[in-house]
Amino acid sequence: MRLGLRAFAAAVVAAACGCAPELPETAVAGRDEPSRVGAVEVTNEPLAWVAGRLGGPLVEVRFRAAEATDPATWKPTTEDILAMQEADLIMLNGASYEGWLKDVSLPISRLVDTTAAARDRLISVAETVTHSHGPEGEHEHAGTAFTTWLDPTLLAEQARAAAAALAARWPEHEELFAEGLAALAADLAALDAELEAATAPAGDRPLVFSHPVYQYFQRRYGLVGESVHFEPDVMPDADQWAELDRLLEHGGARWMVWEEEPIGEIRAALSERGVGVLVVAPCATPPPGGDFLAVMRGNAEALRAAFGAAR
Repeated sequence: MRLGLRAFAAAVVAAACGCAPELPETAVAGRDEPSRVGAVEVTNEPLAWVAGRLGGPLVEVRFRAAEATDPATWKPTTEDILAMQEADLIMLNGASYEGWLKDVSLPISRLVDTTAAARDRLISVAETVTHSHGPEGEHEHAGTAFTTWLDPTLLAEQARAAAAALAARWPEHEELFAEGLAALAADLAALDAELEAATAPAGDRPLVFSHPVYQYFQRRYGLVGESVHFEPDVMPDADQWAELDRLLEHGGARWMVWEEEPIGEIRAALSERGVGVLVVAPCATPPPGGDFLAVMRGNAEALRAAFGAAR
């Protein structure tokens, strides 16, 4: 499928030299911006960021699970389903992320599985663990690891799939989508380099992960560690602490990676064990400030501070 190759190549060169890509004539200052052409539904914040960066003013991005504790456990209402059926495109994370999809009827021609082309890079999860997670109730971690976007190179693949779908739907704007993809790809490549530099000093020092959502992150940056099932706002019970103590005794981890800041009682109990708190936010929902890329760069800073990486 063509994606405006001349414009794409020019934008890549511009991004590499730190210059802004030349805007299409309709978006030049003093001219009218292109009119909105349609709506795209997304299922998590990384895809909302991708769709927004690619579509710019052309596309209305709708993220119905934005208020959910975790979009991976969100279930659409009848009203949500009816609204999604009217969208021009429905961008899915894939990798078993949208567990609700099997129970609803949506137009197949408008579904875009952004990880379909990267299926050989997905990580299978052998064990099934069911536990509670916020007001959405119990959920399972099984089948396929789904936080693909924590590997920026995989998110770049997802962005390419999204750009191709946008160009197929609105071919008259393919050059704009290609320019957006070039700029986005350059940002993700820079982020990948930041994260690689920030995590390199960790070497083979073991970590403990508070939740089994860091598989792609671990693989990309060669991080060693095991996961438990701690929630940041719920004090773990005696069995959970005993499990952690066994891991600490066996591996000697001195950092525990969290999706968000845990409550003070948890932090204090970890401190007594000589374990520090390191927040690496997956950013599956809209952040309170900034955007997805800013959160990921903040993760790099936190890792840099924890592991002593030089700038």
